[in-house]
Amino acid sequence: MSGVPPTVRPPTEAELREQARAHYLSLSDAALDDFAEMIEERIGAYERLDELTPSEPSLDYTDRTPGYRPDAAEDPLNAFVTKCEVEGAESGPLAGYEVGLKDNVNLAGVEMTLGSKLFEGYVPSTDATIVTWLLDAGATITGKLNMEDMAHSGSGDISALGPVANPYDDDYLAGGSSSGSAAAVGHGAVDVAIGGDQAGSIRIPAAWCGIVGHKPTHGLVPYTGIAGLGRTFDHAGPMASTVDDCALLLDVIAGKDPLDPRQGVVETDEYAAATEDPATDLTVGVVAEGFGHEESDPGVDDAVHDALAAFEDAGAEVTEVSVPMHLDGLTIWTGIGTEATAATVAGEGMGHFADGRYDTQFMDAFGRARRAHADDFPPTMKLSLLFGGYLSEQYRSHYYAKAQNLSRDLAAAYDDALADVDVLAMPTTPQTAHERVEEVSRTELVDRGMNMLRNTSPFDVTGHPATSVPCGTADGLPVGLMFVAPEFEDATALAAAAAFEDAVDWESV
Repeated sequence: MSGVPPTVRPPTEAELREQARAHYLSLSDAALDDFAEMIEERIGAYERLDELTPSEPSLDYTDRTPGYRPDAAEDPLNAFVTKCEVEGAESGPLAGYEVGLKDNVNLAGVEMTLGSKLFEGYVPSTDATIVTWLLDAGATITGKLNMEDMAHSGSGDISALGPVANPYDDDYLAGGSSSGSAAAVGHGAVDVAIGGDQAGSIRIPAAWCGIVGHKPTHGLVPYTGIAGLGRTFDHAGPMASTVDDCALLLDVIAGKDPLDPRQGVVETDEYAAATEDPATDLTVGVVAEGFGHEESDPGVDDAVHDALAAFEDAGAEVTEVSVPMHLDGLTIWTGIGTEATAATVAGEGMGHFADGRYDTQFMDAFGRARRAHADDFPPTMKLSLLFGGYLSEQYRSHYYAKAQNLSRDLAAAYDDALADVDVLAMPTTPQTAHERVEEVSRTELVDRGMNMLRNTSPFDVTGHPATSVPCGTADGLPVGLMFVAPEFEDATALAAAAAFEDAVDWESV
């Protein structure tokens, strides 16, 4: 699947009438003829656009090989889509590190599937910005990692390339949507990985696989060259077996990229330095509303409370705080995420009306794929397209807009709580990993893909940084503890996680 420049032709009468209906226009035959003539006069501008070539990132990747699909013996958890070897600079902070990329991150010359049938065979021509930075820092990229189909589930069930097994117990799923990233790190198949997070997709699989995952402040890590779902809640971030490695990876991928419309002012810090010798005498606000949900496993709540008690014994000041609006966080995320996803798909995977780089190759491929193979979208995506399109049309995006406005109130509520503590804390997910099941109905797939978002999704729409660190087990499976800090204080969230990691042996809690 390669991008082929379109050739502009004038619309037919039927196509003009279709556009008129779509925009609620009543046009006489004479008016339609007039507009057809006016459009034909303007075709020349688009023919000229076809002749012009915008500046692009370097396309010289002739030394790269496309890699290969590993078999089950080499990849027992189904964590990889492609094994490859793209070497970076000879020296740098990531020299000697093997890095895996979630398979929605452009790596030029290597297939990118988005975990979907729609994109099998698609090979991007440019690197994502963070890929350039990783290679400049000395990393070797050794794989594109499996993910939930179109990044639209949290369970690990729905990749078109098959489910990803949990490295802790392969009778269970890795979680999603960055399922392969978490499994590969947990299995030791890569040193660190890049994940993506729109509703918890870094932190959910990190919690379920017993590794560390950090969702950065919104806009801290550039998203250029990564397939997303909505500009206001797209995040990319680090996943690793230790907080130190998570922080080191964030040092490399955080920063300003003028090509990313998600970014405004970007405030970076020295993240690895913040985790080297973290103090335990910090104040932790345990959010009461983060526990006891309908979806909550009491064993998970107990494991988090026990871990925080052990942290308190090690010197942290642990106090309960209340953020009542947290209980509406998933509702607010739903109002934003459903319509935004539908709009992003309608915008050929990129959307409109923002500065930055538009990947025309990806948009061409996305547009052709969805027109020809939309039936291959997963049920979670189909639900967002159907319901999101209906809400946009029938209610004029009223609920999307209201949810965006409410997200600022939600952010302020968390900020008020953070004014009195260093970090907020709660379970990353309300339950442990889902068991692998062979036959799952459409309705069950949607429920299993979204029933763990209660604590993670609010921080995607408020933008706060959040780190999931393993803190114990429930019924023999890992449990994640999430630390949340003020915006652009990612070093604080990581330092809290590092202090906890140093002070508490989570496997014995």
